[in-house]
Amino acid sequence: MKKRILALVMAATLGIMAVGCGTKEPAGKTGETESVQRESVSDKKIGMILVGDENEGYTYAHIEGMRIAEVQNGLNDSNIIWKYSVPEDESCKEAAVDLVEQGCVAIFSNSYGHQTFMEEAAAEYPDVQFVSMTGDRAEISGLSNFSNAFTNVYESRFVSGVVAGMKVKELVDQGKLADENMDGNKVKIGYVGAYPYAEVVSGYTAFFLGIQFIYPDVTMEVRYTNSWFDITAEAEAANALMADGCVIIGQHADSTGAPTAVQDALSKGKPVYSVGYNVDMLSVAPEAALTSATNVWSVYYNEAVKTVLEGGKIPTNWSKGYADGAVAITALGPSVAEGTQAKVDEVINALKSGSIKVFDTSRFTVDGKHLDSYFVDMNGNFSNGDPEDKEAIWDGYFHESELRSAPSFDIRIDGITELTAE
Repeated sequence: MKKRILALVMAATLGIMAVGCGTKEPAGKTGETESVQRESVSDKKIGMILVGDENEGYTYAHIEGMRIAEVQNGLNDSNIIWKYSVPEDESCKEAAVDLVEQGCVAIFSNSYGHQTFMEEAAAEYPDVQFVSMTGDRAEISGLSNFSNAFTNVYESRFVSGVVAGMKVKELVDQGKLADENMDGNKVKIGYVGAYPYAEVVSGYTAFFLGIQFIYPDVTMEVRYTNSWFDITAEAEAANALMADGCVIIGQHADSTGAPTAVQDALSKGKPVYSVGYNVDMLSVAPEAALTSATNVWSVYYNEAVKTVLEGGKIPTNWSKGYADGAVAITALGPSVAEGTQAKVDEVINALKSGSIKVFDTSRFTVDGKHLDSYFVDMNGNFSNGDPEDKEAIWDGYFHESELRSAPSFDIRIDGITELTAE
């Protein structure tokens, strides 16, 4: 669930200053997203409900995405009304109602925890379009004005895993790993996860499979923090993984806590490297950061805003990946293995062409067996055999984000263990 400006990344490492739910302009805009005085092509207003503010990587990526879409569609600052640091509770519904009363014709929220309240608001205001990012209820809600959107970030997770796999192979080839870094003949990988949701499971599995695409003999330990953004907890989870001998620390959490901890360990002589999320982590982990998987939210917001301005309906489910420029990895760090860029380019082209499928069922097992069928829970009742559940495996792979925009891959595959961060 949920960029590139160094000041924002550094601010995240120092902590977040609380921002209320009122409207204000986001700080730190540069370049293409800079606020400028210009005549708007439309008087339509769009609302943004954000779980964080510009100091939190995931939310900043959404801010940047909407700012770019604003420019691309000829709007100005008066067209966008912002709500920052909105909790995942009734406050979201209150924020949505306030945005409706201020004249917004479309309202977006960026957190899964907002979904229930966005759906309630959509039911009460049928003439306003509501979008809950990373949500999974739009199709079954029965509301024509309620939508979900996400990206195929599992693709960039896979590519970031390829980067990590190249580094693992280099460490092995150079004889830089010790017994503590091995589980039998397998290299230990670590991952800091926020919650055991399908979004996180899908992401860490794609990352793991990307590593295995280059170096098959790995095992991975996932430690959960039970928070999307907790610098201390993420650092502690990373430290625990490194204490277990993990040589790569990936993450699906929104702070710089894990990369900072990895940089500290590397500086003290541990052979360990970081793969981040949302933002370029080189400012806090200049030697340890290999890359970060990221979303390019401007692709979605540009399409959605254009649709709104033209009086159309926002798609009920939207999810796109490399083929449409909606996902990416950040700049490769100086510590990546030789040949990494060429391999990354090769894999991205294969993902675009469809010759590589991230969740190819021939490449993973569950309890020692390959899957040929898996039904996705489509209505949230978590019961097996529900008539609304849908088959997700055909043609030899799991069709992630095709049945709905939100990730559905919640399969625990062999080679990965999950632990609660201590």
